[in-house]
Amino acid sequence: MDGYRGGWIEIIAGGMFSGKSEELIRRLRRSVIARQRVQVFKPVIDDRFATEEIVSRDERRLKALAVATSEQLLAKVEIGVQVVGIDEIQFFDDGVVDVCMQLADAGIRVIAAGLDQDYMRRPFGPMPALLAVAEDVSKVHAVCVRCRGAAHYSQRVAGGNAQVEVGDSSYEARCRSCYEIYTAAADEDAAVQLTMPQPAEAVR
Repeated sequence: MDGYRGGWIEIIAGGMFSGKSEELIRRLRRSVIARQRVQVFKPVIDDRFATEEIVSRDERRLKALAVATSEQLLAKVEIGVQVVGIDEIQFFDDGVVDVCMQLADAGIRVIAAGLDQDYMRRPFGPMPALLAVAEDVSKVHAVCVRCRGAAHYSQRVAGGNAQVEVGDSSYEARCRSCYEIYTAAADEDAAVQLTMPQPAEAVR
C-alpha cells in the first residue's frame, strides 16, 4: 500500500500480545523517515504505559495525543497532515468509522491498530465496520501461553465481567484449543464496576 498516493485505511487487528502497536509504530516511523506529516492518536482510557505516547511491549514509543471521542480526534487533526495513526481503536465510539472514512476521502493515509475481539471472542466495538471499509487488513497473532501455537484470543484470567478491563496482568494469549470461557465471581465483577468506571461509548 505504500506506493498509493491517495487516501486509504489500513487496519492492524489481532489479540493482545500480538504486536499490533509494534507494527503500527513501525509503519508510522517509515512515514516520518519519508518526511511525511504524521499525527498519532490514542484513547484516553489506555494509560497502561504512558499518557502521551503509544508504547509497544518491546519499548518502542511514539508521541501521541490522547482523546476521549472520535469527534475530539477529528477536531485535532491538523491541516496538511498526510498520515494519521490510531492505536487501540476498539475503545473509540462507533463514530470513529466515519472519521476514518472522512480522513481517507480527504487523501490521508489512516493506519489503525486494535483488538478485533473482546475476551468473550465477540466483535469489539467499531472493529467489524472498520475491517469492512479498510483497503488493507493485517491480522497478527501472539504465541499461546499453553501450547505455543498461534494465539488469536485474549484470554481473561482475572478481574470482572465488564467488556473493558484495561491491564495486561488480567489476560493471556490463547489459541482456539486452549481458550476457556471466563466468568468472574460476583464480588469481583462488582469491584470492577465500582473502581473502573468507563465512558458510556467505551463499554457496550
